[in-house]
Amino acid sequence: MESKSTDDFVGRFRTGRMVDNRPESLATWRVTTKDPKVADAVANVMGGSPDEWETTGEDFNEVITETNKALIVISGPEALTAEMILWGQSGVIHRCNGVEFVSPEKVKGTPCGCPPLMEDRKAHARSGRGPQPHISLVFRLADDYHLGKFRFQSGAWTVLGLVHEIDTALSTHKGEVLAELSLELVELTTKAGRNVCYRKPVVTILGPASAGEVSGG
Repeated sequence: MESKSTDDFVGRFRTGRMVDNRPESLATWRVTTKDPKVADAVANVMGGSPDEWETTGEDFNEVITETNKALIVISGPEALTAEMILWGQSGVIHRCNGVEFVSPEKVKGTPCGCPPLMEDRKAHARSGRGPQPHISLVFRLADDYHLGKFRFQSGAWTVLGLVHEIDTALSTHKGEVLAELSLELVELTTKAGRNVCYRKPVVTILGPASAGEVSGG
């Protein structure tokens, strides 16, 4: 039987956690949920041990899994959304898709005024004058399909740069799609000579989801 949560998602996939009020990137997926049965099921599929963590939200159960890859099932292009959002003290003050406003209704579809170049958009965001990426992917675990829907959210510009490619790949198939959600290690040296390493979420579309590849599908 499929679990339900108030927003119809049984859990979230995360790339890191907070330790002593500082963000820590993880080498494997971290999954949070409000349902201990979901945490047990995730641990069974992806390894790790369910635990609790301090949060103001409902998803106080967490599993730091033992894998940086997950085989997932995506319903189609509608499961992937990418918006640009600027928050103010009273809430959202700008929401667009990079070209047009997507809300509120009175301005929906009109030019949003964002710079066409990605680097200029980043500069506006850093200055506090422009919106940040808000990307969301909804999916199910291929190894426990009926467990319910999970969500991965990201505000990373690197992920935003992959959205068009992922959307195009999803659009080439009808129906549900089998994909791999992974964490890819990136190592680079900045112009200032500083070595930087981080893990980039990557979605690899494998093809149509068949009954033989989806547990319980």
